[in-house]
Amino acid sequence: MAIITISREMGSGGIPIAHQVAKELGYELIDDSAIQNVASEYDLTDEALQQTDEKPPAFVEHLDRQSALDMNRIQLIVLERAYQGNVIIYGRGGQDLLPGIGTVIRVRVIAPFEERVERWAEREWLDPDLARSLVRKSDQQRAGFIKYYFDRDWEDPLQYDLVINTSRTSNETAVKLIKEAAKDPYLQEKSERCKARIADLIIQKKIQIARLADERIKDIWFNIEVNGGKVTLTGHVYSEAERKAALEDAERTEGVVAVVDKLKIIHY
Repeated sequence: MAIITISREMGSGGIPIAHQVAKELGYELIDDSAIQNVASEYDLTDEALQQTDEKPPAFVEHLDRQSALDMNRIQLIVLERAYQGNVIIYGRGGQDLLPGIGTVIRVRVIAPFEERVERWAEREWLDPDLARSLVRKSDQQRAGFIKYYFDRDWEDPLQYDLVINTSRTSNETAVKLIKEAAKDPYLQEKSERCKARIADLIIQKKIQIARLADERIKDIWFNIEVNGGKVTLTGHVYSEAERKAALEDAERTEGVVAVVDKLKIIHY
């Protein structure tokens, strides 16, 4: 049940590597196309995907909440596919969505900035100055996305199990390295335990979505923990009505076996 996450820089060559690994291993690739194909089933529009996917929030209150709702829906798509195992999650903070999951192989694909600019200009038939601007903007957006949603430095090598520099490594070698990592027996030993943990993460994500979509809850300053289907709500809400709404949302979520209420009401 190996799960491969691939973080990549624009122009680094991560796309063909991910496609080739998926083809040779027979894994499902969770990329733009895969998410777009099922987006409508999760109440996601094309506009929502363009505005939200792998981008930091707008920092406008009503837009920020809608962005968070759309982001959580995208993350639910990723988690539900990860639960099946044998998948490649391409971008979208895949490794951060699966904290503590021992079957995850975290890959980073990089290349020097100017080399990436040259590749992108050639691939898209762009003026080099325009390509340089687009690559720089992409780097900034993705770094900001990871920092805001996961509080992590996108470039920190210690956050990855395998860092591949495509200026010094061929695609063939990169694919071989990732395939070998996916076959590590250590990953299979943890398979069932990790699957149960992902099931809890899916429940947690569904409750987060319900909370964000619930107009009865004005603010969202409470925490959701799930262990074996048992949900614990901690933190604070602003009224008894909000507390009841939060409990209802949790209790109605598929897979929940019990809800522990540790919410505090703080009036402002």
